Order: sequence, then C-alpha cells, then structure tokens
Amino acid sequence: MRIGEKIQAADWQKEKHVPVIECPDRVRAEEWVQVKVTLGKAVAHPNTTEHHIRWIAAYFSPDGDKFTYDLGKFELGAHGEGVAGPNQGPVYTHHEATFAFKTNKSGTLHVLAYCNIHGLWESEKAIQVG
Repeated sequence: MRIGEKIQAADWQKEKHVPVIECPDRVRAEEWVQVKVTLGKAVAHPNTTEHHIRWIAAYFSPDGDKFTYDLGKFELGAHGEGVAGPNQGPVYTHHEATFAFKTNKSGTLHVLAYCNIHGLWESEKAIQVG
C-alpha cells in the first residue's frame, strides 16, 4: 500500500483533523503570498498530551510541473507534558502555522497535518497567478 492511500481528507467544517488554509485565491507573480494554516476551526481539535497535532507541512505543485515543492514543516512539540505528569506542564503549542511564499506559476497549495492518534490529513487550495 502506498502512503498516499493512508492520507485522509474531508470537509474541514465537519472534521477537526483537516487543515484549514487561509490565503488569497489569486495573487500576482513574484509577490509574497501570506498563508495561515489552522486545525479545528469549526470543530475543535484536542491539544492534550494524549491527543494532539504533532506537525503541519506545506507543499506547492505548480500547474504543469512534474515536481511538488516543499514549503516548510512546522513541528509542534509542547502538549502539556511536564514533570508533574500528562497535561500538567506549563507549555502548550497551538496547532497553527503562518508562512509566506512567492511563485510565478498558478498551482495547488497542499497541506498535511499529523495527529498522533488519527494519522495524516490533507487539504488543498488552488492559487491563480495573474
């Protein structure tokens, strides 16, 4: 079985594991595209030691190109762990990432998120240049 067959997708308004991509639908060539990715926007995702989003990764596939380009991976490492025990620690990271990229070709922004219990989830958004 290929790993792509393990990646899940759904409507983010009904499923808390699906990344929500917020960025313009249309951009100008070579201008920075501001992107914000969150999870649990409509249905909250837990952020506990036992159940959390571990990382978010973003990729861009230009239309007509053979390759997909890695835009970044955002590790989320603090989920309430502490010396006092699970969910007793002083620090939590929120399952959110903000970044920017630029392109001179239209294409598709792909975002993956990894839940430590429910695996890989994907969302995508078309971006037009012009």
